[in-house]
Amino acid sequence: MNARATSGQSSRLTAEVLRGPALADLGMRVIAGQTGFQRPISWGRIQRPGLALAGFLPFIKPGRIQIVGESELHYFATMPPELRQERVAAICSLPVAAFVVTKGQRVPAEIARECERHNVPLLVSDQTTSVVIGKSECALDLIQRGHRLVADDVVEIRKYPNGSLVGRAAEMIRYHMELRGIGIINIKHLFGVSAVRASKSIELVIELERWDPTKKYDRLGLDGETYSILDRSRPFLRLPVASGRNIALLIEIAARNELLKTQGYDAAKEFALKVDEQIARNMQSTARRPA
Repeated sequence: MNARATSGQSSRLTAEVLRGPALADLGMRVIAGQTGFQRPISWGRIQRPGLALAGFLPFIKPGRIQIVGESELHYFATMPPELRQERVAAICSLPVAAFVVTKGQRVPAEIARECERHNVPLLVSDQTTSVVIGKSECALDLIQRGHRLVADDVVEIRKYPNGSLVGRAAEMIRYHMELRGIGIINIKHLFGVSAVRASKSIELVIELERWDPTKKYDRLGLDGETYSILDRSRPFLRLPVASGRNIALLIEIAARNELLKTQGYDAAKEFALKVDEQIARNMQSTARRPA
């Protein structure tokens, strides 16, 4: 996602959130970069730095949290020591928000050293990568439900004079998806051409976040938050993720509901109107009763 600019929000999100109470269940331990927790998180989505470790630094987006799993560390171990040092130094010199190593894995000395040198927070969680993120699995569920994939990770967005925003996949990763335990798969080859498309206009932004029982969520759908992409606003929804929730189904319903809104029907507003009308009738009935 791009940096969020929602209505009514002005506070800056920083890497400090990684060691805050909302993520305490991930059990993250700070390894290096203690003085860097004021680094801004300006992108709502996390990122895996596999391509950057391979030398493709343009894919690293400023302000993103970098998740380092088994596949990244296994690839890192195959590199010559000098190249490992060079690649990590290059990544840490960029304005990344923080690094999180999953599954309690041992952190290579090069990563810890460069994070400390560049004041980049480096944390380790005993949780698996799929607990920390689950975007690709959700996308795969949507494909199986008949939807089409544009990009699983890096999305190139263009703004047109008429105000439309169109997303495309970067050429190198087009049609590809990474699944933990399986590796890189090609959606076009597995599911056919009907499962992919080259581009799509962006009409709705959904952010998946861990369920927080202490947080107040919008229960009616009347808040009307927006998300700014290239100075264009799009409707924005937060979907809390908890065990047992069918996230793909919820995303599909959210998209269908947004489509209905563009066609002039808003279920939340209709419900609120009915409630207001019922309250008005009750008040009139009470007023007509004899004292």
